[in-house]
Amino acid sequence: MKRTILAAGAASLLLGFLPGASLSAAETVKVTPLGGQTGEFCRLDRALLFEDPDGTRLLYDAGMTVAGPDDPRLGDIDALLVSHLHGDHVGPRRTSAVNAGTCAKPDLSVDARPDTNVAQIAFAKGAKIVTGSEMPAFFAAKLKALGGDPENSVLARFGGSVKVGGVTISTVPAVHSNGVSPDLIGGDLGKAMEAAGIAGYAGPPTGYILRFSNGLVAYLSGDTGMTAEQETVVRGFYDAKLVVINIGDTFTTGPKEAAWVVDELVHPASVIPSHANEEATQNGEVVKGTRTEAFLMAVKVPAHVPLSGKTMEFDEGGTCVAGC
Repeated sequence: MKRTILAAGAASLLLGFLPGASLSAAETVKVTPLGGQTGEFCRLDRALLFEDPDGTRLLYDAGMTVAGPDDPRLGDIDALLVSHLHGDHVGPRRTSAVNAGTCAKPDLSVDARPDTNVAQIAFAKGAKIVTGSEMPAFFAAKLKALGGDPENSVLARFGGSVKVGGVTISTVPAVHSNGVSPDLIGGDLGKAMEAAGIAGYAGPPTGYILRFSNGLVAYLSGDTGMTAEQETVVRGFYDAKLVVINIGDTFTTGPKEAAWVVDELVHPASVIPSHANEEATQNGEVVKGTRTEAFLMAVKVPAHVPLSGKTMEFDEGGTCVAGC
């Protein structure tokens, strides 16, 4: 690891002396997990904060472990990305503070319904919410109800893209459900839906492709099973070099399935496991017998466990050069 970092630093110095050379190729994308317990990978951890070399900051699947707009870890946010509208990704409830509760049993004492944690953060930060499918209308209504600008809910439909700062955002298919819980709809309609046991239609869920200003391409899988697009689109067209993939089983790819997707379909340089639905670490070390351990044993490319609050830095080729 030291050799990699030193080599990157030497390249930066060399570029500085070359006429017309750009330093952008030597700059890194920072990825910071915002989980429930500092230094751990816990049951409801979903949220990742991405920072482009130009300072653009994107929050992915804020869920319930971000302590609202006043969470001291957030800072400025330019856009929020949401893979789908299930509660663990949008936050009908959220933690009251960083490190409240435990890794196995997070504190979810703050009720964000019907707004969602995502909408409250976006409103407070003046940030955009970039989603695909039929989700933009849902978030536009939430922003309007909060007194914000519904135009800040932005559509990125499959095959299209939106640029926020130095980051180009595209959506790719995910195979999962995407119902809106009745408690996020509210009123008589929400009560009737709850009584009938149905959820609102929000279109298909999505994954994301992020193309950063240093050239790094990242694939955020969202909640998904295996899809042909992981090979034909994510690898074949976008050539993603960093993957964030869900490993929780039952609701998403399991650890062995996720490892197969990474190794056989996408072929990235690095992977970050997500959505493990377990107390995956204790004192920062992976717990034996967990899904996280099974994934780490199965995957062939370098895998980096997302310990909350620990920033990882990735170069344009998807190699982790710091914090891993």
